[in-house]
Amino acid sequence: MKNKVAVLLLLISTISYAQYKPAGDKIKTKWAESVNVNNVLPEYPRPVMERSQWKNLNGLWNYAIQEAGLAEPLKFDGKILVPFAAESSLSGVMKEVGGKNELWYETNFTVDNAWKGKDILLHFGAVDWKADVYINDVKVGSHSGGYSPFSFNITPFITGKNQKLVVKVWDPTNDGPQPRGKQVKKPEGIWYTPVTGIWQTVWLEPVNKKHIKAVRPTADIDHNTISIATQTEGTAAGDIVEVTVLQDNRPIASGKAVAGQAVDIVLKNPKLWSPESPYLYDVKVKLITSGKAVDEVKSYFAMRKISTKRDEQGIVRMQLNNKDYFHFGPLDQGWWPDGLYTAPSDEALKYDIVKTKELGFNMIRKHVKVEPQRWYTHCDRMGILVWQDMPSGDDNPIWQMHQYFDGNELKRTAESEAIYKREWREILDNLYPYPCIAVWVPFNEAWGQFKTVEIAEWTKNYDPTRLVNSSSGGNHFQTADILDIHHYPGPKMPLYDARRVTVLGEYGGIGLPIEGHLWQTDRNWGYTQFKNTTETTDLYIKYAEELKKLAKSGFSAAVYTQTTDVEGEVNGFMTYDRKVDKMDFQRVNKVNQEVINSISE
Repeated sequence: MKNKVAVLLLLISTISYAQYKPAGDKIKTKWAESVNVNNVLPEYPRPVMERSQWKNLNGLWNYAIQEAGLAEPLKFDGKILVPFAAESSLSGVMKEVGGKNELWYETNFTVDNAWKGKDILLHFGAVDWKADVYINDVKVGSHSGGYSPFSFNITPFITGKNQKLVVKVWDPTNDGPQPRGKQVKKPEGIWYTPVTGIWQTVWLEPVNKKHIKAVRPTADIDHNTISIATQTEGTAAGDIVEVTVLQDNRPIASGKAVAGQAVDIVLKNPKLWSPESPYLYDVKVKLITSGKAVDEVKSYFAMRKISTKRDEQGIVRMQLNNKDYFHFGPLDQGWWPDGLYTAPSDEALKYDIVKTKELGFNMIRKHVKVEPQRWYTHCDRMGILVWQDMPSGDDNPIWQMHQYFDGNELKRTAESEAIYKREWREILDNLYPYPCIAVWVPFNEAWGQFKTVEIAEWTKNYDPTRLVNSSSGGNHFQTADILDIHHYPGPKMPLYDARRVTVLGEYGGIGLPIEGHLWQTDRNWGYTQFKNTTETTDLYIKYAEELKKLAKSGFSAAVYTQTTDVEGEVNGFMTYDRKVDKMDFQRVNKVNQEVINSISE
């Protein structure tokens, strides 16, 4: 019997591989070679709130691209590997969808017999941009927004053994006002290939009717407390949430509160989190009804504080755990030559963070993109601060780069404003639990920037535990916590704010094209370009020496452009395929540490 099962599994695997191969002839990462269509991104997708039971639906689905507004196709175009966008090589499709068409998906799944009597949640990590979801030909819901997870309770629509799942996606790319980051219909220079459709893991999860929906930890190191708020579903009066804190797998504290109230726990001599010592506490959260646990999830938190304070020279500094702390890191686009928005594996997703640490940085600016939740957990565990951008969208009006703005702000339509505000709030809610995030960045370089003071102040009020960088390199207003200047190629401080933190939000962009590792053989772009590693590293160090002086005189953070080459851009520390380090990492690490330590000397 075992031999028959093994033969059957081998046959299924062989058929699957026969139906799939990466599309196109663009460069690829080493991880592309090991993508297994029967085991795509198998890691648990929501590590900040983990349950023991779940089912991954990634894999080969049917797909069709057809004119928008038509009924579900009777015949599909072929197979697509979920969760890679249709325009990517790893999807096996690599076709442009465009705003005049819709992308249809179809697959079938079964619900485990052990889940009988449970409610079944269908989760999507992210779908760009508007998704309509059908179970057994019944529309169960819609979601608009390319950067936040969503789910539906599909229990009432499950029938028989096999379940039919259909997803219809529409994405106008740069024909619409929605957040889209660097995506454009005609990519060139600093603009990249469109991403349409499912680009993060699709998965099932069984829960009881009473269950935990979200866990939201808030640390207070000044009073040695952690407050764990939980959002629940289906609870009634008398239901209790119990929280247990573990240190090195050993329970050290616990507390209870009625459902809907936060559990506040005092920790004795808590270990603080920092990039140098990224200590995380594990948590067990139980939902209890009549003395019986009806749900339990695993989570974690860090004891850390993000704040600002004026130093002895009168400069407002960023602080970590009540000490001045210089944030220094790369601009990280999060793009992949084979998967576009989606890393080909969890190892690949983690790799750029590993290399960033190897370069001696303590921060990453996640640029106009939001990553899968596992990326933030990798940052939490490895110790790296994150500045999280809101993906840009809509129009790009007048941009006053090195002066305070004195014009009229962009006036978005009511629809455009609503889209921005809804998705920004969803992003904040989704990422709040991850302690690595230190700064929220609502706008970048005036792109789509509107009602700056209102948006910045709303963001600050919604999450007072982090700093708000109202407009990175954009139209500057004296609001929120940070004045953020962009200056290419070398660092300069043409503007300074005595009342807020002043940072260099972008600089550098030193280009070095490496033959055999280019997305395109011509039209490669960088702010400056060199011919070898030594020249490139020498200029980087020259800029870093200038930055050390500027840090002492006013800058409290800096962001170098950029982690990797991306499509036509060749200004990365690494090539786009991550196969070549383009600078001397040891020399870069040494000078980076000097920059970070410069404000404490």
